[in-house]
Amino acid sequence: MTEALVDLLRHGEVPGGACFRGSRDDALSEQGWEQMRRVVADCSSWTRVLSSPARRCLDFATHLAERRGLALKVLEPLRERHFGAWEGLAADRIPLDQLSRFWDDPAGFTPPGAEPFGAFRERVLDAWDQVLEGLGPHSLIVTHGGVIRVLVARVLQMPAAATLLIEVPHACLTRLRINEPPGRPSLVFHRAP
Repeated sequence: MTEALVDLLRHGEVPGGACFRGSRDDALSEQGWEQMRRVVADCSSWTRVLSSPARRCLDFATHLAERRGLALKVLEPLRERHFGAWEGLAADRIPLDQLSRFWDDPAGFTPPGAEPFGAFRERVLDAWDQVLEGLGPHSLIVTHGGVIRVLVARVLQMPAAATLLIEVPHACLTRLRINEPPGRPSLVFHRAP
């Protein structure tokens, strides 16, 4: 195989609005299901599906894999970063000084009780190595915004501190091309629904 494609799909909307959802295991809303159905409607070339264990990802990944007769693999390290004391909080409920430190230095500032960014990044990149080991022609990974930011930053060789500059809306689909060495991976597209 000279190249393969890996699509990254962020979960759709969940009830409760925008917040630091992190390790909460919320299900998709009806709107979230519809967003994801729309974004995958024109994609028919996937050969396998991988997913975060979180319900907002796994429920849709299971549904899609069953409908299309695809193998499904759940990878625990594809879960979102745990945000500690910020779990479930909207940005306007977080002390402004802490939130500002997080936006200014997302790789260096750890919210109270949260998973440090370095540990999160290492976990996600370990999962990426597992994905690449069993790479098929066209894989779909259903996961979270933070995970997608880390992977896109890796492919584009961006510094870890720049990951928050990558916007990943609900049901965003990102395609990466993986070339055999000495080729390098590349970003094919990154689009919102």
